[in-house]
Amino acid sequence: MTAEPGAWSVSVYDRIRDIPAAAWDACANPQGLPFNPFIAHAFLSALEESGSATAEKGWAPRHLALTDERGELAAVMPCYAKSHSYGEFVFDYPFAEAYERAGGRYYPKLQTAVPFTPVTGRRLLVRPGVDAEQARALLSSAAVELVKASDASSWHVTFASRDEWASLGGLGLLQRTDTQYHWHNRDYTSFDDFLASLASRKRKAVRKEREQARASGIAFEWLTGSAIEEAHWDAFFAFYMDTGNRKWGRPYLTRAFFSLIGEAMADRILLVMAMRHGEPIAGALNFIGGDTLYGRYWGCLESHAFLHFEACYYQAIDFAIARKLAHVEAGAQGEHKLARGYAPETTYSLHYFANPGLARAAKRFLEQEREAVAHEQEALSEALPYRRCE
Repeated sequence: MTAEPGAWSVSVYDRIRDIPAAAWDACANPQGLPFNPFIAHAFLSALEESGSATAEKGWAPRHLALTDERGELAAVMPCYAKSHSYGEFVFDYPFAEAYERAGGRYYPKLQTAVPFTPVTGRRLLVRPGVDAEQARALLSSAAVELVKASDASSWHVTFASRDEWASLGGLGLLQRTDTQYHWHNRDYTSFDDFLASLASRKRKAVRKEREQARASGIAFEWLTGSAIEEAHWDAFFAFYMDTGNRKWGRPYLTRAFFSLIGEAMADRILLVMAMRHGEPIAGALNFIGGDTLYGRYWGCLESHAFLHFEACYYQAIDFAIARKLAHVEAGAQGEHKLARGYAPETTYSLHYFANPGLARAAKRFLEQEREAVAHEQEALSEALPYRRCE
């Protein structure tokens, strides 16, 4: 697959390991930008090598790599041919149903995303010094060409950056928004300092929740780097499987995935373990970015009041304050996060439909949906627990 102008070209790779890690990471996490662990070669490679994101699981890698006229990697884009819509967190079931009611076939589709990871980040990863707009245009053109060549129905870019959303929208992709809840560090020096910023009633509620989470003799440990051992991953995987089987019915990640990230990214991992009588009963897996702590998975073998809130939200805030991280992103959905100081934030996705009729219908739907999302966020912001300025 080639792209103009000049001798620039785009290649499609069905294994990320065939793209040199250093060249990928020079595009994904260059110096000067906050580190994002999920677009790192090591993370995406662990998904594939562990059997978590593979063609057999409905995530067939189709990564795009843009090479300049000197044969150097100028930009990359994580991409997958999907045979379903699971593990994306931007729900396109209405599009699939409409397409199939009209007699079309919605799958396969092309997905530019980090599998199973509803975290905002750059998706069209351009090396510093390369014209970003040109590179995005070339990658976008190649993706549309790949949709047509593979008889796919559509191409979706999910949890893109705000800048990419604007840029690719200008190229004709349909724009979509949604809401997550993020915590922002206002230069707090301690958790008590954060509590002091809350309204009195909310402050008391949070303190009560934290006390009740420890009422059964539960203590919490932070593990990162070499402190994380295989026994910890064994325990955490049991937590993950229990929650996954109950909540989703189909956990996505294999046990091998956790060992691989533990080996390759240990210093970027925070494992919060809840211990009772010296035994682990629950845990929360977080990734440490350049300025953000990302909460990803949690699970438990025992049910205790407010254990989930403590392990996932309050421990994350504690750690972010201690490490002077600017933000905590605690995953998709969850209006209950609002009362715990997590503010509504916009997430962005982009969509291309090969069928003109579906594209027109989707455009009308997304225009109305964006307006509804904006109104909802205004209302949610009024419900934040922070003290009002006098």
